[in-house]
Amino acid sequence: MPVAARVPAKINLQLSVGLRRQSGFHPLTTVVLAVGVYETVTVATHSALRVTASGEQARPVPPDGTHPAVRAARGLARMHNIAPDVHLHLAKEVPAGSGLGGGGASAAATLLACDLLWDTATKPSMLARLGRSLGSDVPFALCGGAALATGRGDRVVPVPANRDIYWVLAVADRPLRPAEVFERWDVLQAAGEVPPPTGSEGGPDRADTGLLSALQAGDAPALAGRLSNDLQPAALSLYPRLRWTLDAGLAAGALAALVCGAGSTCAFLAEGVAEAEAVAARMRRDGLRTLLVSGPAYCATMVPAP
Repeated sequence: MPVAARVPAKINLQLSVGLRRQSGFHPLTTVVLAVGVYETVTVATHSALRVTASGEQARPVPPDGTHPAVRAARGLARMHNIAPDVHLHLAKEVPAGSGLGGGGASAAATLLACDLLWDTATKPSMLARLGRSLGSDVPFALCGGAALATGRGDRVVPVPANRDIYWVLAVADRPLRPAEVFERWDVLQAAGEVPPPTGSEGGPDRADTGLLSALQAGDAPALAGRLSNDLQPAALSLYPRLRWTLDAGLAAGALAALVCGAGSTCAFLAEGVAEAEAVAARMRRDGLRTLLVSGPAYCATMVPAP
């Protein structure tokens, strides 16, 4: 019998970046909110590992085994010393290269679905450890809600978020690769064109306590003044049209705007659902492709298989 799991995307409300370490990675402090646009993975026993995808956001799955869902299935199978003979079908709502964590969501959904299909009953702590090896977004994707993440973004501590917060997402027509955005941030940092990190030994800034308070209260106007993304200048440098998108959303009535993660989606905060609908309608008239979402979206969940 096929089984399916659904995992939400995410928005980084604060993304503070530290200087690149010898490992090649940047330490991060980020406050993350899961929002209601999803990756759904259906798994079924098959003669060999096979991957298909559907949905408006679907793209051909790379044949080289690098897709996060493929790596997740293989990693879980290796952990339990079984063959990854499974058909993975990805129903994609999250745009690729958007900064919304679609790859991490697909990997998390694959872990949950395969764990049930194979009856391996993996401990949550072991799933989280495997998730960290697959990508920095995966541990948060497994838990959803809202969280403070540190390290590479893979050390996750839940934080309270008690009321829905409404967003309009503007989906760009061009993806950005996180690696190229971090590399451009390094260049801008070396040139003194972005502020240096304020943490010790070049580490990232600490979590913004004002942002955490506004998030807990569900206070959109207070949250508007606290959103931040250190990678935004790098994303705008690589894709200047995003600046126009940010301006268009603010002109449409959004309380605040920021690039999501490494881009290329932009997020626009609204005071409520009616305001979000009005912002989205105005932005669509400007020719932008929009999604209306809210968060926190709670937890990766099992869903009926199609």
